[in-house]
Amino acid sequence: MPNIKPSSLVWLFDLDNTLHDASHAIFPAISANMNLYIARVLSNGGVNEVTQAQVDAARLGYWKRYGATLLGMMRHHDVRAADFLRETHDIGDLRAMMRAETGLGRLLQRLPGRKILLTNAPLDYSTQVMRHLNLGRHFARHIAIEQMHVHRQLRPKPSKLMLQRVLRRHGVAARDCVLVEDTLANLKSAKQLGLRTVWVTGYLRRIERSTLANARPRRLIRPTYVDVKVKSVRQLPKRLDQLRQPRRPR
Repeated sequence: MPNIKPSSLVWLFDLDNTLHDASHAIFPAISANMNLYIARVLSNGGVNEVTQAQVDAARLGYWKRYGATLLGMMRHHDVRAADFLRETHDIGDLRAMMRAETGLGRLLQRLPGRKILLTNAPLDYSTQVMRHLNLGRHFARHIAIEQMHVHRQLRPKPSKLMLQRVLRRHGVAARDCVLVEDTLANLKSAKQLGLRTVWVTGYLRRIERSTLANARPRRLIRPTYVDVKVKSVRQLPKRLDQLRQPRRPR
């Protein structure tokens, strides 16, 4: 794989647990809403009795199988995406729940190339988060889950079809693109397409009762499909040389 030229570099940044600490309060709130929503659907509006174990099995099982709980709810329970996203992300005072590092704007300015936000979160929620982080002006494009349709089917991360469409629409070669993520499944599919990959691990250990709780890696060992592992995106400028060079096999 050839070296990346700084001028041609394109960054695809995830949002939650990559640019801010969603595991502190936001993920638990969304997870609680998701539990209520799934329980209502599984119980047919309260007609049937549903246990917490059944709710957990659906939430985590669909997340592992499809990459997003929403896809499982749509395919198996005829749930409307807009309803699911609106109700699960209705979490009140978002600003009060947020935690983020300082200096992220200066960091993004130091990184050469274009930046695109690529998040499985809904547009309204992700727009609010970016406004509170004051980072919107640093991104050439904001792609939320509502924009992740391929052939009229919703294809959020880790869909390779969706990633290929994003690259084509923006005229980006996979070899010139870097995906910055906290979720390994998303990084794995990106690497299979030829993208460079950065795994952000700083917030993973704090997840206790979120959608990702039973899916996070027990040991934060860098897999072969991850080019660079960082605790924080603030470490990216110091790791640029590693991203520009092909990674040597272990």
